[in-house]
Amino acid sequence: MKYCAFLRGVNVKGTNMKMLDVCKVFSEAGVQNVSSVLASGNILFQSDKDSAELKKILEKAMSEHFSYEAFLFIKDEKEINEILKNDPFPPIENLHNYIFIGSEKVEEALLEEFEKSTKEEGEQGKIVDQIFYWQVPKGQTLNSSFGKVLGKKKLKDKMTSRNANTFEKIIKKFS
Repeated sequence: MKYCAFLRGVNVKGTNMKMLDVCKVFSEAGVQNVSSVLASGNILFQSDKDSAELKKILEKAMSEHFSYEAFLFIKDEKEINEILKNDPFPPIENLHNYIFIGSEKVEEALLEEFEKSTKEEGEQGKIVDQIFYWQVPKGQTLNSSFGKVLGKKKLKDKMTSRNANTFEKIIKKFS
């Protein structure tokens, strides 16, 4: 089965790693056909194991190799296609569309925080099939009221986000 592991906190705030090294760690942990998409920690691979087992194996391998507490979220090819297809927000030139992947029920916490936050013009948030989607004006991602909440410890360890364009690149690389 084809998978993508979404690593959290890669190449931000001092956690720097080369994707070539990450791919090597994944290969040594026993998965096949490993490659990366962009430098933000999107690792494609194949395995016969299920995602829960892979998460344990790969987090342990990453934590040991890079001496940090690794968090990663694994989705298979079908799930990734569904997630992108379900994006409720159409692409609009001056807006970014973000997709949040995380632990169970994190989307509810994200929606709750989003509803409490002050919105920028055009900013929207919505849950579709346990995935939180966020559309925000370009340049406001980190400055928006909701953007500032995303760094909070209680959320940070439970999820990671990617731009919808990253999902498109991952899907292209699968084929």
